[in-house]
Parts: sequence; C-alpha cells; structure tokens
Amino acid sequence: MKHLLCAAALIALPLAAPVLADAPAEKASAPAAKIEPQVRTRDLVGTFGGQRINYRATIGETILTGEGDKQEAVIVTTSYVKQPRDPSRPVFFMYNGGPGSGSVWLQMGVFGPKRVAIPSDARDDGAPPYPILDNPDSLLDVADLVFIDPPGTGFSYLTEGTDPKKYYGLEEDAKAVAQVIRRWINDNGRWNSPKYLGGESYGTTRTAMVARELEGRTFNDVGLNGLILISTILDFAMREPTPGNELAYVVTLPNMAAAAYYHGKVQAPSVEAIAEEARQFAIGPFASALLKGQALPAAERSAVRAELSRLTGLSEEYLEQANLRVTDQRFYKELLRDRGLTIGRLDARYTGTDYDNAGETPDNDPSFYGIDAGYTAAINSWARESLGFQTDREYQSISGIGGQWNWSLGSGWGRNAYLNVAPFIGQAMRQNSQLRVFNAQGWYDFATPFFGAEYSLNRMGIPQDRVTLKYYDAGHMMYVRDEDRTKLSQDIRAFIRAR
Repeated sequence: MKHLLCAAALIALPLAAPVLADAPAEKASAPAAKIEPQVRTRDLVGTFGGQRINYRATIGETILTGEGDKQEAVIVTTSYVKQPRDPSRPVFFMYNGGPGSGSVWLQMGVFGPKRVAIPSDARDDGAPPYPILDNPDSLLDVADLVFIDPPGTGFSYLTEGTDPKKYYGLEEDAKAVAQVIRRWINDNGRWNSPKYLGGESYGTTRTAMVARELEGRTFNDVGLNGLILISTILDFAMREPTPGNELAYVVTLPNMAAAAYYHGKVQAPSVEAIAEEARQFAIGPFASALLKGQALPAAERSAVRAELSRLTGLSEEYLEQANLRVTDQRFYKELLRDRGLTIGRLDARYTGTDYDNAGETPDNDPSFYGIDAGYTAAINSWARESLGFQTDREYQSISGIGGQWNWSLGSGWGRNAYLNVAPFIGQAMRQNSQLRVFNAQGWYDFATPFFGAEYSLNRMGIPQDRVTLKYYDAGHMMYVRDEDRTKLSQDIRAFIRAR
C-alpha cells in the first residue's frame, strides 16, 4: 500500500539572488509523462462447477485522477470473463481485507480459475515450489469474476505527490473502489448484469462502505443483487477487550469453546453442539455476570467460573486470576501450554512452538506463517509469467498502510472508537428489496469471531429473511481446507443461482 511512482509535478526552484538580465533563463521542469495503463489478456479454457468454459483473463490498470486531471492512483484488477461475452451473466466484484491486503487470497485460494495447493490439514506450507493447479471450485460457471486490489495493495499504488489521506481510509477507500467498479461496468458494457459484491475480513467492512457508495450516495445508483461476506467484521467495538467493554469477551467465548473442542480439551458431540452451548451461555449467564461487575454475588461467580472452565478447557484457577475475562491473545498461549504449543489466531487448528513456554502471548501466529509463502509465490507466478503483467513492483499481499488508515466516518453514528458499519448493509437492503446477504464464517477464526458476525447481522434494520449464514470446519480462510473450499464454492454458487 505504500509504493510511489516517480511522476513529479512542476517544481519551482527558489533563487538565492536576483537573476541578471543577461543570465540564461532557468529551464522549468518538464511535466511528468502520463502513465499509460497496462492491460494484458489471455484466452484460456477450464472446467468449473463441472462445465467446460472458455474465458478471457485480463489483468489491467485503472488510473484514478484528481484535480487538474492529475493521475493519483493506479489500480490493478484481474478479471475472468466467459467467452463469448454474455452481458446477462452475473458479475462478482471482490477483494480481500486488512486494510492492506491484496486480493491474492480469494483469487489464488478459492474463486480464481487457478489455485495454489497448500496442506489442507493445518500444516505449514513449507518451501517452494508450490503447485498451482486448475481450480474446479472457481465460480466461473455462474458468474464473471473481477478481483480488485485497492490502492496500496497488490500491484496497485499511489503516484508520487498523491496525498495518502485521499485514499487510505474507510470512506476514501470505498470511493476509490466504487469508482473502479463503475469504470469496469461501463468499459465492459455490464450495466444491466446482475451484480455481486464481496470480500473477506476487512473486505466485509469495505463491502458495507462500497455498497453505500454504489447504491445510496449518488443519483447514478449501481443496483446490487447480493453482498457476499467472508469472515465478517462490521462492528469493531467487539474487537477491543478494553476495560469495561464486556461485549468483546461475550462474542469471543464461542470461539474459545470451538477451539478447545478441536484440540480435545472439552467434550461434545460436535463443534456445532459446543458452539451452541457456548452461544447460550455467553449471551445469558456469562454476559449477565460480566455486566454486574463487582456486584456479582460469590455463588453466581463460582457457578459461572465452573461453566466457563468446562466450555473453554481453562482451569478455574486461571479464570479466577483473569477475573473471568480471558483475552484471545492469552487464550492462544494458555489453551495448550501443557503441551508446549500455541494456537493460531486466523485459524485455531494450527499450532506453533514459541521460544519458551512462559509468557502471556504467542511469538507469532502459526496460522499465518503457515500459509503466506505459498500464496505470495502463486500470485507473482500467475500474474507475471502466465498473464504477462510487467512490473518491477513487489506484489503487496499484506502491506503496512493500516497504520495510516482513517477509521473515522464523516458524520453520524460510528465515529471514533465505536465503529459499526452494519447499519449501511441494513440501509442498502431496505432500499433494495431484492438485495440479499450471504455470510460465511469458520468455527476456528478468532480474527473475526462467528458470534460477532451473527450479533452484527441480527441487529435492528437488517431484514433477516434475506440473510444466509453458513459455517465451515476451518478458520478465517476456511478455503485452505479442501473440503471447505468446495463447500464454500457450492454455497455461494447456490446463493447466486437463487436470485
């Protein structure tokens, strides 16, 4: 999210002394050359959803301009369009999260025509070469696909002299992505095609913001058929276990129970069963106990502590020392401390070994370093070698622009510490009676807990009869597990066909 192109504007050099009449005139700096957008296409064929399909792969740059027609941002999109072109087909626009994450994860992990093969059973991806395989789970049989790398992610970048504040923020990013979508629709003659919008992780936040830009911010609305949310985070208060914010502990508890079940620390008929027990306890006795604070009676505290221990696999002594409030970071370290292991944040199925077995938090997240090298190799190989994209820029799978992000909404609710974009989804659904929402969650995802997504999406103003919830036996990126990649693809395929 941070590379800059050397494209300087005119620079006026200050003079140290008056220029004599016979002195040669200074030459003004030449205007920067205009960037010509690079577009590469390949005509390919593959089998997706059981259908043999000819398709055109296009990786290209879209240039966004500012005042004075200054080229400010170069946005790279990768699209896969069935041939011959059919404007009546659905088109699915998607991106990843972060903010700062390129679309590599959804493209090379689950929905693109090619995928990288990494271990499905929560083992490390090891060293290259990583197999890049045909992906029969791609959705190309039901929709044309457009992967967007927002400014500062993937190969996309801001030009020299562009203020990052114009693009790195909730509203700023949404405006840029919406503009890219409008341009793609216009350039490809797809104004009347069914349209789906979706992303993963912060990409679900972006989806709420972009839906507001497309459907509710101008008179030139772009109607949407569906929002596809994968590993959802809409209400950020649930992410912050700061003193006094009890909701963060409530929504994380079912994840702790699921992880404890997976690692054999608690007994239950299934992960679905333990998750439901934990939901009911979390929203009932546990939430009540936390809200009572120091007024919590000793007998009630004891009963809550015992049940909390049964559900999480943590000792009552540890829970008492934590005052019944265990942060997710502490849980990663404590659950398998007796085995000398930590568990993953993105996917609690993964385990890691720290430098030592003491301490409060893990050294790193084994569910991220267990997969990232394979994805980075795959996207660079596919884009550069197979599709012919030419650049000396590094692909930013995860960049550092999150530290520059403007998290404020311009007005109304949701500003500052309490950020909640879920109402934008409700507003879009109320204004579009055929707009539906699909939400996918992994049981073992602590980055965006499934109970938090459920909580956000069942608030007032969101029509429940148009919300579909699906669950998977993996974590944040559930598609790293082979069975769940296929299941996720089948579920979304059915969602698109049901329009």
